[in-house]
Formats: sequence, structure tokens, C-alpha cells
Amino acid sequence: MSKTKIETGSSPAEERFGITVTERGPLLIYGRPPLAEQFIMPDDAGESWYFQEGRRFPTEAEPTALCRCGASKRKPYCDGTHERTEWDPEPTSRDEAELIEGGSLTMTDNARYCVFARFCHPCGDAWTLTERSDAPEARQMAIREASMCPSGRLMAWDRTTGKPFEFRFAPSLGLIEDPAIGSSGGLWVRGGIPVRREDGRTYEIRNRTVLCRCGKSANKPYCDGTHAAVKWRDGLAGEPVGERLPEEVC
Repeated sequence: MSKTKIETGSSPAEERFGITVTERGPLLIYGRPPLAEQFIMPDDAGESWYFQEGRRFPTEAEPTALCRCGASKRKPYCDGTHERTEWDPEPTSRDEAELIEGGSLTMTDNARYCVFARFCHPCGDAWTLTERSDAPEARQMAIREASMCPSGRLMAWDRTTGKPFEFRFAPSLGLIEDPAIGSSGGLWVRGGIPVRREDGRTYEIRNRTVLCRCGKSANKPYCDGTHAAVKWRDGLAGEPVGERLPEEVC
């Protein structure tokens, strides 16, 4: 059996944590990680700037089954509707990473993981900022914008040390809500929780990634931003009243 790949800058969660992508049904969550809404919040200019926690949901059941067809009547949990609705459950993910060279930074970009969260644009786009990263302000903002990308599509790397910049996440799950575009998003998986198929094949372990919840992604099990185009809503109706995502990266 081949060794599980671990993305540079990521650390695997404790063995009790895991997510199984069932072949024609829900996501099975193991280890009881905390689960809460995570709202994309704007700055004064209306650009995506930080995440704020909303309603929390229990994960005491072992495993906890979360909907991934998008049609459950008791979201975020599965209610068996996947057996009666038309959707394509087949995982089709593949990597297509590009390298952007800059002054003091490089940035990796895998466009297939874009979840349309828009953290890459507030103060000039992350690609241009990376190219201008010899300038301290451009470097700082490029690191922030890449690190705020919930899916890990973007990752900033120091050109001198070769090390990536990453938030330190505890194993946890977020139900992304995007009020600015009137849509709910995917399941934000943080802290190196392994994601595997029913046959035991494990995807690359990553510090941050987003799994599809609407059932429409063309890059399953990952989210590809289709929820934004179809204006998918999970109907959870929470409010951003909790903690904000920390802004320090290492």
C-alpha cells in the first residue's frame, strides 16, 4: 500500500479524526471534531476579509453523517435523501498546480480547488502581490490573501527558506456561509483531518481544504465553487456572532 501523501506545511490530525467519503452517500465524520458555521465577513470596501463563527452543531454520533448531495431536509446532517434525488456522487478530483514566481515569495495555485471565497483580492490580487513581494507591504498582503484561502488553492512560500505560510488549525469543521453572494458553501476541513474513500484510499492530507456540500461540484469530493453559481442555500439561518479566524500565520 502506498504511503499517504502529506502536503508540505500540514500535519496529520490525531488518529481518531477522519472523514470517509461514501461512494453514493454522505460524508462520515469520525473523532467528534467541532462543527460550526463560518461566515465570510467583509471589510469596509465589501471585500472578503475574515471568517466569523456562527451556530454550532453536535458531532457526538460516531460516525456523524453529513449531507453531500445538497438535498437533505435536516442539513447539515444526512437524512437519506441522496437515495431519492438525482446527483452525481462520483469523486473526480485531480491536481493541476501552477507556480507563481515573485520577489521574496512564490505561490502555488491549484485553480480546481477554487471555492469562490474571494479572499485573494482585497488589496490587489494575490498573484500580482506575489510578483511584487520584494516590497514589504506587498509581501505581507500576499501571505495573508493566500493563507485566508479556505481550500488551500493558494499557498505562499518563502523563497529563501522554502517554507510555506500556514495558519495553525486545530482539527475542526466549518459550514461556509457567504452572505455577500446569498449562498452557502462547502465543508471547511481544517487541521490535517484525513479524507478517504470507502475503499481506504486516502487523499493528500492538508491543513485546509473544502469538501462539496451542494452535490454539484465537478471536482468531488472537493468544492469547486459551483454553489455560488447556482445560489445553493443550506437553510441553517445562523448569525455571525462567534470568534473570528486568527490573523497570524507562521
